[in-house]
Amino acid sequence: MSAQTRRLRLGMVGGGDGAFIGAVHRMAARLDDRFEWVAGALSRDPARADSSARALFIHPGRSYHDWQVMARAEAMRDDGIDAVVIATPNHLHIPIASAFIDHGIDVICEKPLARTYAQAHALAATVRASDRIFAVTYPYSAYPMVREARRLVAAGAIGEVRVVQVEYAQEWLTDLSQSPQATWRDDPDQAGPAGALGDIGSHALHLVEFVSGLVLNEVCADLASLVSGRRLDDQVQALLRFTNGARGGLWACQVAPGQENGLRLRLFGSKGALAFDQQQPEALLFTETGQATRIIKRAAGEHARQRDALLRLPAGHPEGYLEAFAQLYCDYAELWLARQTLRPAAYAATLLPDFDTGLRGLAAIEAMLRSHALGGQWVKLGH
Repeated sequence: MSAQTRRLRLGMVGGGDGAFIGAVHRMAARLDDRFEWVAGALSRDPARADSSARALFIHPGRSYHDWQVMARAEAMRDDGIDAVVIATPNHLHIPIASAFIDHGIDVICEKPLARTYAQAHALAATVRASDRIFAVTYPYSAYPMVREARRLVAAGAIGEVRVVQVEYAQEWLTDLSQSPQATWRDDPDQAGPAGALGDIGSHALHLVEFVSGLVLNEVCADLASLVSGRRLDDQVQALLRFTNGARGGLWACQVAPGQENGLRLRLFGSKGALAFDQQQPEALLFTETGQATRIIKRAAGEHARQRDALLRLPAGHPEGYLEAFAQLYCDYAELWLARQTLRPAAYAATLLPDFDTGLRGLAAIEAMLRSHALGGQWVKLGH
């Protein structure tokens, strides 16, 4: 298999000093030494953009104050960026992505893909007609034990999936925070019409389909803003129906004291069950009907070698969120190299969430918003 001969060059739009997710992207991309950060339009404030670039050792000539200028300039350079990472509020994702796709630059975009389904769908034909890689960062799908759960379900280990239960609970918005990270997430013009549903519910929805292999068909949702003064939802409960007849439930909440980052998934099938807890990411609970529950650890079992391909440290040295995020970047690098060398990509890389994955997530969010607006009626995913 062809080897990568240089670090891939990355630029970032948004994600400057003080932005949580921008820093996560930068750390994750550096973890396996396959990337370097060389350019950015890191803030709409020119002074903050430049100070953020200096802190990252980006050359002053590649610290941009306008992402459109950045797209044009980087496309013209012999050493231009291979991909742009979009770490802005949601309403800017699609305009920025469009500019870089038009200039032949790959896109790695934060979720949700856009402010609305319609906004993203307008770019769909362009993305599909191009040869550009368009990744959407759903990092929880890159945990080794999440991918092991997906493998077990596909292999029939729990039989036909009948019931799915997913929850994602956090406490950080229990009060009406005025932090910049909280403020834009509660602004419909920037975040879109969904609050907690778009911010963390999108992760939960993706995880359900990724692991179970099921296709979500219909939803019945109740959304609430439980903190006085908040404009968008901070609490979501929904019933789910899948095309195979399976049923499910979703709870997404950002006003749950004691829940730091409680993403949990349970699958119940005709032969057994699986359970994953993001805060205990190195273990998977597996129950065969009538048998004691077993704990599958990342470095044990007959398929440990397959999981080892996603690991960086030996057993007993815990890995978690940052390593999962880094795996998305490794998957992108493999897709990039496969395209350059005209060969098939390794299977793991094909699991990288793409534009259509992000579009499907928006369709589910939109259906839940419609269901809530209709008083909790069942609504089919319309796209």
